[in-house]
Amino acid sequence: MFKRLLAATERVNFCDAPVLTALKIAEKNNAQLSILHVLESETTKDRHLVKHFRTGEEIVAGTEYEETVKKEIHKSCSDLIKSDVHYTIKVTPGFPWKEILRLARKDKTDLIVLGPHTERAKDLGVVRVKGRIGSTVQGVIMHERCPVMISNRGILDEKLKFKKIVVGIDFSESCKDALLFAIKLAQKQGSKIFIFHMAPVPPSPQYSQADYDRDLNRLKKKLDEFCMVIPAEIGHDFNVWGGALPHLEILKCADKKDADLIVMGSHTKEKGGKWYVGSAVERVSYRSICPVIVVTDPKVLLTMD
Repeated sequence: MFKRLLAATERVNFCDAPVLTALKIAEKNNAQLSILHVLESETTKDRHLVKHFRTGEEIVAGTEYEETVKKEIHKSCSDLIKSDVHYTIKVTPGFPWKEILRLARKDKTDLIVLGPHTERAKDLGVVRVKGRIGSTVQGVIMHERCPVMISNRGILDEKLKFKKIVVGIDFSESCKDALLFAIKLAQKQGSKIFIFHMAPVPPSPQYSQADYDRDLNRLKKKLDEFCMVIPAEIGHDFNVWGGALPHLEILKCADKKDADLIVMGSHTKEKGGKWYVGSAVERVSYRSICPVIVVTDPKVLLTMD
């Protein structure tokens, strides 16, 4: 299902979670992996003006320095790369999300693997907001068409078989796309899908247990109709309960089901057609123990086999 992967890393002398995760997926799928490191400058005036990864000295990056960084990344990851994994390491100066998009489109990538936030926020003078996934991931999701995986930590090989998939549903079109993606993945992997929807509980003393039960029954019927596209041969169940914060309840469902993967849909403005990251996607991706895949465009589903 995944044949051309791209993993972006900010680390030079350490193999981080996105690269580790992408390496394992590439191995399992016999896929081609591009490992990308963007030399990010502290100034927008000259993208080649960067800090040396060893000395911290400000230098003008050129071909020689790019090759040095590439060798260092290879050295830090070489013990973890199996001999049969096809990969390349690419180093370039620029604005991270733009360079990720440029390479993804050039290579016709079908899965991008990223970390949830920048490790260099302090160096770059960026204020990291708790619960936010960072401008790089936001930029990629807003402009890219292929699925984007956010990986917070190294994942056990067994979990990367994606046998248990949680799909967050809010009845939007983007969630329908996420469900279709999860179905395709489940068909390939022999997975079970856990559909989750949070019933909003109003903070009102007039909202009774009877009201809650009635809403739950109504939502379960609506969810059943929404998910009629799931083929009978794919194991699945529905999970609906009340809450106030969708991201916390999605994470709770993933924990209860010992999920290997969470799949969510991004959103699009009706008129502009520009994808954006919803708050639930951000907060789930930032906190999740298992990887989160954000589906950004339904058209990509047509090409997955």
